[in-house]
Amino acid sequence: MTADASPKFSSQQQPDDAYWAALFEQEEALLPNEPRPDMPTNSSWAPIDQRIDGRFRWSDGGSEPTADPWQLAQEIMAADDALSLPVTGFNKGGLLVHWQGLQGFVPASQLIDFPQFHLESERLSALRQWQSEKLTLKIIELNRELNRLILSERATLVEADEREQLFVRIEPGQTREGTITNLTNFGAFVDLGGVEGLIHISELSWSRVIHPSDILEPDQQVKVKVLSVDSENGRVALSLKRLKDNPWTTVDQRFQPGQMVEGVITNVVNFGAFVLIEDELEGLIHISQLAEGVFLHPRKVVQKGQIVVARILKVDGANKRLALTLRGLDDDSGE
Repeated sequence: MTADASPKFSSQQQPDDAYWAALFEQEEALLPNEPRPDMPTNSSWAPIDQRIDGRFRWSDGGSEPTADPWQLAQEIMAADDALSLPVTGFNKGGLLVHWQGLQGFVPASQLIDFPQFHLESERLSALRQWQSEKLTLKIIELNRELNRLILSERATLVEADEREQLFVRIEPGQTREGTITNLTNFGAFVDLGGVEGLIHISELSWSRVIHPSDILEPDQQVKVKVLSVDSENGRVALSLKRLKDNPWTTVDQRFQPGQMVEGVITNVVNFGAFVLIEDELEGLIHISQLAEGVFLHPRKVVQKGQIVVARILKVDGANKRLALTLRGLDDDSGE
């Protein structure tokens, strides 16, 4: 793929619109549609010393021409220049900053060395520590119509020409090695050596994943498959599970109703228990099939991590369903 070529995706590789919507589902939650009332909105800009190289400066009502902040932000982004900005606020997705009357957003995933938290209260407490701190940032995405100005601290670690060269080399279908940089409830971010990609939670495993931290950890080295590349917006969609065969495609040939299988309880929910019977292949024991008699909750019968022997009730590879039972295991006639 040449530098100016547009990436071409097959229908199988192209994720739907909801894929990237999930990426910003937390991060956009509190982004305003209008500038804050305490920020300047007229055409006369105060002098700025936030631009690290200092090439752009405006006077407060002086003789120099006024400028469109969105156009200036576009020029800064194109030049790959960095800004030094104080943190003015935060939300559950990241940090808020202001520049020339525009509110910018720094996703938590784009912070260097941001700790991993599963509880929102802990995450917010950690983000609060950045209040009034000054960060060195680069603009990684802007959209005037959506009032979106996204900045990154991680982007300052790699020069623009390095990222551009890497984007040229990354193509859908490739297998790449990278390092897990951040885990969120919707997926895992992977540093591919200067370009960061996202493994959506649905692309982590052929079996269910409640949270990416169940199977990955920060700084872990992983091999991933490239699904799509959006060099214009700096986005790379990755998959972990597609480096393995989909076990559901052959499940109907390998398992039959009445067959006994051994597995490990991976999760217990109010409607039953999930059992891992082979790598990335889970079956479900419905609450009605856990035991004879009456009990309040499936946890009264089985526990996560417990090894069980179950009988297969139904196999449906097309719909990724494998129904199991723990009842009547001494009955050779099955159910």
